[in-house]
Amino acid sequence: MAAKKRILVIVESPSKAKTIGKFLGSRYKVIASVGHVRDLPKSKLGIVLPEDLEGDEIDSKLEGKEAFDPQYINIRGKGELIKELKKEARNASKIYLATDPDREGEAISWHLAFLLGLDINSPCRIVFNEITAKAIKEAVKNPRPIDLNLVDAQQARRILDRLVGYKISPLLWMKIQRGLSAGRVQSAALKIICDRENEIKAFEPEEFWTVTANFKKGRKFTAKLVEKDNEKLTIAGSAECDEVVSDLQQGSFTVKSIEEKDRTRKAAPPFTTSSLQQDAANKLNFTTRKTMMVAQQLYEGIEIKGRGTIGLVSYIRTDSVRISDEARQAVKEYIINEIGSEYYAGTVYSNKKKDVQDAHEAIRPSYIDLTPEEIKAQVTKDQYNLYNLIWQRFVASQMTPASYKAMGVSIENGRYTFRATGSKLLFDGFLKVYSNPKNKEEDKILPELEKGETLSAEKIDKEQNFTQPPMRFTEASLVKELEDKDIGRPSTYAPIVATLSDRNYITKEKKNLVPTELGYIVTDVMSEYFKEIVDVDFTARMEEKLDDIEIKGVRWKNVIEDYYGTLKEELEKANDEIIKIDQEPELTGDICEICGKPMALKRGRFGNFIACTGYPECKNTKPVVEKIDVKCPSCGGDIIIRRTKKGRIFYGCSNFPKCRQAYWDRPTEKKCPECGSLLVEKKTKDHEYACSNKECNYKE
Repeated sequence: MAAKKRILVIVESPSKAKTIGKFLGSRYKVIASVGHVRDLPKSKLGIVLPEDLEGDEIDSKLEGKEAFDPQYINIRGKGELIKELKKEARNASKIYLATDPDREGEAISWHLAFLLGLDINSPCRIVFNEITAKAIKEAVKNPRPIDLNLVDAQQARRILDRLVGYKISPLLWMKIQRGLSAGRVQSAALKIICDRENEIKAFEPEEFWTVTANFKKGRKFTAKLVEKDNEKLTIAGSAECDEVVSDLQQGSFTVKSIEEKDRTRKAAPPFTTSSLQQDAANKLNFTTRKTMMVAQQLYEGIEIKGRGTIGLVSYIRTDSVRISDEARQAVKEYIINEIGSEYYAGTVYSNKKKDVQDAHEAIRPSYIDLTPEEIKAQVTKDQYNLYNLIWQRFVASQMTPASYKAMGVSIENGRYTFRATGSKLLFDGFLKVYSNPKNKEEDKILPELEKGETLSAEKIDKEQNFTQPPMRFTEASLVKELEDKDIGRPSTYAPIVATLSDRNYITKEKKNLVPTELGYIVTDVMSEYFKEIVDVDFTARMEEKLDDIEIKGVRWKNVIEDYYGTLKEELEKANDEIIKIDQEPELTGDICEICGKPMALKRGRFGNFIACTGYPECKNTKPVVEKIDVKCPSCGGDIIIRRTKKGRIFYGCSNFPKCRQAYWDRPTEKKCPECGSLLVEKKTKDHEYACSNKECNYKE
């Protein structure tokens, strides 16, 4: 008797296959495609271009092809897996494609359908937002055809990125060095980082002074000087500040007005992909890449005692803050029963902009009754911390606002007005489960005061301040910037930062993202020759067009055609100019001591260098020496600007490696009066120079 055929379910990852297999039972066979099975070839562009179809002689392989048709191939190394998939498909009574519920997942299902000979219009596709028994079984009951709008949106993105990467990268190799890459979203993000660094470098701090008065009436409190003659007061210098303080000392302080009002602070909505990445970076110190890796583990399934292998959170790539009615009811019951009915608000959140990922819901726990403490001993520390963050944020999103009693007092002294504020937490609301311990709010209570009351200042303080430059981007703030400017999508944020780091276009100093010399050079070239590729608004408009393919069914090849027209013009211009530059090297006047040919100035990975024009036969190169007019205290050589392998600037002796004298900060000719070492530039608000000797604390 022949064995009864089973239903085949194909998912993307082996861990997800294991989890889902347990839910579906022996009637089903669940296997993984391990991501994509077909893609564009790595060795060539793999896209039919309009110019390929022009002229009298057209490659026979392109017969019947249209412009921008992709030329997909089976991914190298997936041969045995594809054979296994085909074998299982032949022996199956039915096939369901259960890849992720987004553009990428839909495209993988489309490719699988092609390989397995499935009718894409048949109900072969199942989707679910969370990996729970109920969600999986419900999905199996409601299969649908493959959504070609989703597939086309993914194809359009893939082909756009391929055109930019494969067409522009060779020009970067020619202009700068081999091995570099450009990217449609990546290049725009890099320019954002470089532009911020330029703002910081160009920033000139401006001096200003603040004045505060310290009072005591039962309890101490401080008021800040804010106005003069009922207009905002800015004190620019020390002399002006002394004059203000002198006026205040001769006058008296009187309570001008008292305001009391109730204030509320609402809970944040449940997590989207970007807000999860931001919160995990700020609270857990996770990189975007780490956040997505750990979140994927929570989504795909973890063994929990008494429950088996279950997915702990809903799908992790989403722009939406919407939650299902079922999830809303579950969290309502939890809050009322476990925290208190007075804490339940049942807030309904709406998305700020059109949302192509709305079907996915926000990121939330799959089982609200499974608290972080219950799973703590059964998961890794990182898994616990991220789950705790998701669980708390989701529960808090359905809780009442925190309420405060806020008090503001205006205090008058002649022509001057001071302001003091205070607040007291009346009801903790959502803060009961979701707050940041690092920034825990404490009550700041002002004493009982009466209008017209005279106060005596115990002390009047003045402080010199300087305006601060813009902050460098962290991973969290860059993700927020990309989201605010509508660049990229949730699935692309983590790879963007990772790619920029891997290419050595940026480095991290503490948490800050800093462009390297190479990053600057690439951005300069891209800005010069491919203005629209790095233009933030242009990139955002392209994201909207990709959304229109998915939402409105816009023909995807029309979007590619419009984009390619612009790209082709820029490519032709860049190619002509870059070749011309390469053909006309900037000679230095020096002769190569190895082969006798002229030496020329070249642009390299970390700035300019000198190379022989006989390359590649002669590979003689020399650094461009940048002196700073300071002599080495160890050997008398010149101190020059040097760079580390990662592009960071430092200052070292020109006689290296014989002399290894080096400084991170720019040295000066000044010597320390205490130890005789060179002073280096520090330029903080407290001092301009510091001793280069680590054991000496002299500053001036």
